[in-house]
Amino acid sequence: MITTSEELLSGASDDVTVGIGRGTDRGLVDRSVEASGRNVRIYDDPDELVSDLVSGEIGAAVRGDMPSDVLLPKLKAALGLRKLERAVLLEPAGGRLFMIAPVGIDEGWTDDQRFDISRRTADFARRVGMDDRIAVMSGGRCEDRGRCPEVDKSIDSALALVDRLTAEGYDAYHCQILVENAIGEAGVIIAPEGITGNIMFRTLHFIGGARALGAPTVNAGKVFIDTSRAKTDYRDSIALARKLAEDSQ
Repeated sequence: MITTSEELLSGASDDVTVGIGRGTDRGLVDRSVEASGRNVRIYDDPDELVSDLVSGEIGAAVRGDMPSDVLLPKLKAALGLRKLERAVLLEPAGGRLFMIAPVGIDEGWTDDQRFDISRRTADFARRVGMDDRIAVMSGGRCEDRGRCPEVDKSIDSALALVDRLTAEGYDAYHCQILVENAIGEAGVIIAPEGITGNIMFRTLHFIGGARALGAPTVNAGKVFIDTSRAKTDYRDSIALARKLAEDSQ
């Protein structure tokens, strides 16, 4: 079972052409491309990046530091999707690799959406050789029932989601609010909704120093890695895009 980013990215060749978006003049995309070997193209035009990904001109794409409100709606429309479902790959210092979803602030706001992204993320984890056990979070411990209606609703939703997932054959459990335990017990962590998932990602990565490889889109037929504009080095995201594109061939 793959437990580290090095294991996941090992063996990725530079035969696959990867496109990466550039939206600022900070030079971070340029330096990452220079250090990533051949077959990496920089795109300043989001329409061109999306077109080349969808047509197969490039085998995979990385957002880079291109603005999400410009690129993602174009990608969603070109792929014919109502939503882009993303799950971020994180590796805490001294810890093992795991995924958090949803991480888009507009994702995971209904039980059906969380059910769908839970299945897709677990399927992705299994496909790449990671632990596919699913830890479903809620806004409190079970004994916190009665303290706040929203917490009660969150717990009920999490328990219902676990029931749906286990009925479909997935290894899922309710980890309550105990994310500190979940990162050692499961390969997939499902946040209560996308805002919480995004805050968890930003806290773990930008404050806690966890390595963030990027957030693959798990409901698209093309390899697209979403990245934060605050990321300073995109080499691992480029390597992840290559690896996923190779595995899908």
